Amino acid sequence: MIGTLVLWGSGWEGGAVLAAFFVSSSLVSRLTIPAPGLDPKGDRRDHRQVWANGGPAALGALLGVCCGDAGLWVITGSLAAAAADTWATAIGSRSGTPPRLLLAGRVVPPGTNGGITVLGSAGGAAGALLVSAAGALAGGGPRLLAVATSIGFAGMLVDSTLGALLQGRFLCPACEVSSEWRVHRCGTPTVRQGGIAWLDNDGVNLAATTAAALLALAGWLVCGPPP
Repeated sequence: MIGTLVLWGSGWEGGAVLAAFFVSSSLVSRLTIPAPGLDPKGDRRDHRQVWANGGPAALGALLGVCCGDAGLWVITGSLAAAAADTWATAIGSRSGTPPRLLLAGRVVPPGTNGGITVLGSAGGAAGALLVSAAGALAGGGPRLLAVATSIGFAGMLVDSTLGALLQGRFLCPACEVSSEWRVHRCGTPTVRQGGIAWLDNDGVNLAATTAAALLALAGWLVCGPPP
């Protein structure tokens, strides 16, 4: 459905950006080293993850039907943020230094929501740049490259901030393992340790990619339309 909306609204140009995101993120996710003592969702995408990462881009692509390359700008900015988050997680898992919370600066265990590393941030920037380059080469030009890369990196920081402050955090009392779920994989109901119970990683991703899509639309309004 997302692919159909992207191709319908923005043609092969938007499809090229979507392909750059999907292929590169799928490959880089294989580099992820699971953090010990955590119960993450894993790198295999289900329908909720697909919509969280690609939904805003797919809806924004429809702008291409009536507003020229606005759809391409929204697709590129939103997917650049999704790529930055995916790349930062995968590359950051290989960091030799522990992550720190973005706002508090406190050292946290690897895999903690909102934790960032220098290596992971560099990986996120590379992911945003790659997807933005696809949009620029597909017809958006150098302005889109600069704007979307910046938006992608900013979206990654928004994702980390929301993950640290608002995402639900749980603990399995039986296994004494941190989890992202209300029921641990062992079948034991978890105990909420903080955050909003219903806000999971997919919700955080959706918020970040939506914010990036809106910023990309604003960027198009300022830089993109022809005189």
